[in-house]
Amino acid sequence: MNKTEVLKTYFGYDSFRKGQEDIMDALLAGVDVVAVMPTGAGKSLCYQVPALMFPGITLVISPLISLMQDQVKSLNEAGVHAAYINSSLTEVQISKALTLAAKGAYKIIYVAPERLKSAGFMRFASQVEISMVTVDEAHCISQWGQDFRPSYLNIVNFIESLSARPVVSAFTATATKEVKDDMECILKLENPKVVVTGFDRENLYYSVEHVAGKRKDAFVTDYVQRNPNESGIIYCATRKNVDALYETLFKQGISVAKYHAGMDNEARKKNQDDFIYDRTPVIVATNAFGMGIDKSNVRFVIHYNMPQSMENYYQEAGRAGRDAERSECIL
Repeated sequence: MNKTEVLKTYFGYDSFRKGQEDIMDALLAGVDVVAVMPTGAGKSLCYQVPALMFPGITLVISPLISLMQDQVKSLNEAGVHAAYINSSLTEVQISKALTLAAKGAYKIIYVAPERLKSAGFMRFASQVEISMVTVDEAHCISQWGQDFRPSYLNIVNFIESLSARPVVSAFTATATKEVKDDMECILKLENPKVVVTGFDRENLYYSVEHVAGKRKDAFVTDYVQRNPNESGIIYCATRKNVDALYETLFKQGISVAKYHAGMDNEARKKNQDDFIYDRTPVIVATNAFGMGIDKSNVRFVIHYNMPQSMENYYQEAGRAGRDAERSECIL
């Protein structure tokens, strides 16, 4: 099958979105790629379609378990054999997955960056043909690097340890020139094709509301009550703010969940799932929430506090309107 047939057969689309075909053509020609595409622009298809056309396995290095689980579930439902390797699995499960992968059971394997250094994974990688290594959320390499996921900096060592160098691609929704340069340099990309499809998303409406103190609580409460059936994320800077705003909304009879690092894993997972599957339409969260959450119908993102940076704001606000329907981003 050619790329258009793969796109239609497995993913159900008749045509490519802006930038997708250029990226796929480069990868299929063996050219490294850096792609900066806004949330909802179809980044994952850019490496998933070539992955199905390459002779060997594609490794997708991803920072978040929830992202991997969402992607693998969607791929398997589409008839694409995929798996993930991360800390949510036992060593027995990981060993079984790698044994199946070595026998050709999977075309795409999502893997946490830390896993690349393990002896079992290195052994597996030396036995199979790896056609492509894709780094998802590649801005992590630069933006947080040593602090957030030092293992991201080991990706190039893993690639260099392979008997044959695969095609390497890096994808992100947001990258300044410095971050883009960092990705190219740290991953040692070879004359990469750089595709930047732009940052504007016409369905998102950005606004700034000048309110403070208790008026801020009143504004948020009123907004949610006026949009009772809509799904939304409200970002707060601290756990304390999350807890307080959650209590305020809950006491008003609003169906709301909360999410921050001070909660236990089970409570966080339940609240995240309730939000994703529309059991609870609104969630109040710190910015630890949302990266890799594949939820298309988020109609609003409200920032209760000032975001840490413009880049953070673009990432967080960009979780609204992934289905291309009109959505509001309110600061």
